[in-house]
Amino acid sequence: MKTYLSGRPAGDQKSQSRQFSTFIVDGRLYGIDVMKVQEVTKPLQVTLMQTAPPFIKGLINLRGQIATAIGLRELFGLSLDELNEKMTVVCKIEDVLISLLVDNIGDVMEVSEHNFEPTPQTINPAIRTFMQGVYKTEEGILSVISLDSILRELDKRCA
Repeated sequence: MKTYLSGRPAGDQKSQSRQFSTFIVDGRLYGIDVMKVQEVTKPLQVTLMQTAPPFIKGLINLRGQIATAIGLRELFGLSLDELNEKMTVVCKIEDVLISLLVDNIGDVMEVSEHNFEPTPQTINPAIRTFMQGVYKTEEGILSVISLDSILRELDKRCA
């Protein structure tokens, strides 16, 4: 995996930086704090849950640990793309294991905090709800996912 630092070598950066595991959903670049990502895998077998909301694809068994599989396309209200082989980003937050189904895996990116901006109001509200903000990079815009928001949505819709 490549590491980017807003187009500059690590020694040239004076402000604080953060690292994100990146992935693509519907052609757009998203990221999650690298410290919250447990692993990235090929698609795993999912046990369906008939009464769950459509964005919950089911449960997966990850070497004895149970994780909730969440389809980000469904969560974001995007059209389904059955042609793309989905990848899985397994995250751990507050002792909860979730598996995010994404279109493709990107690189680990290191970005400068001075390139951070709040989530623009022009982003679809169905997606904006699950974002922390965006980073401007030489490669484009990196949209940062809020795992806390996803957990709140799970609690709200599954209560």
